[in-house]
Amino acid sequence: MDVTQNNPIYLRPRFQIELEENRELLLNKFSEAINRDDCRVRAKIVDAHIVLDVLKEEDHFWSPQLHIEIEAIDSKRSLLKGLFGPKPQVWTLFMFLHFALAITFIGFLITAYVQWTLGNSYTLPLIIETTIPISWLALYVAGRMGKKTGYSQMQQLHNFMEDVLES
Repeated sequence: MDVTQNNPIYLRPRFQIELEENRELLLNKFSEAINRDDCRVRAKIVDAHIVLDVLKEEDHFWSPQLHIEIEAIDSKRSLLKGLFGPKPQVWTLFMFLHFALAITFIGFLITAYVQWTLGNSYTLPLIIETTIPISWLALYVAGRMGKKTGYSQMQQLHNFMEDVLES
């Protein structure tokens, strides 16, 4: 098994594993493991994509998902690509907040420039301009803390995937 992992500083860690098994066999392994009564994850399989989630009773705002894609290299080998990330709702919320902060930043930058060119006081727009980068930093820190909060669940999902691959 040849594993390639990206640097763990990324908010959404990725990895690749080259396997000496064909794609259909791997998909069957995952399907069988998911359908067992003692399965400790929730999962969806669509074509060659598998999304693994923690159980409902263990689920919280920062719970991660593991998205797995299995590509056929040839008839006997496959490439498994994995991506850890937040649930789509959390990711969408964070992207919306980043977008809103960016628009607000640009808007108040324009407002400060207009007030400056008109000779009016531009103190308030500048104060807001300085708080927006702090908000961006707070979002980054919140994302890192969320990743740390969900780390044990990331390990759980990764261990489940490794158990399936070793079976």
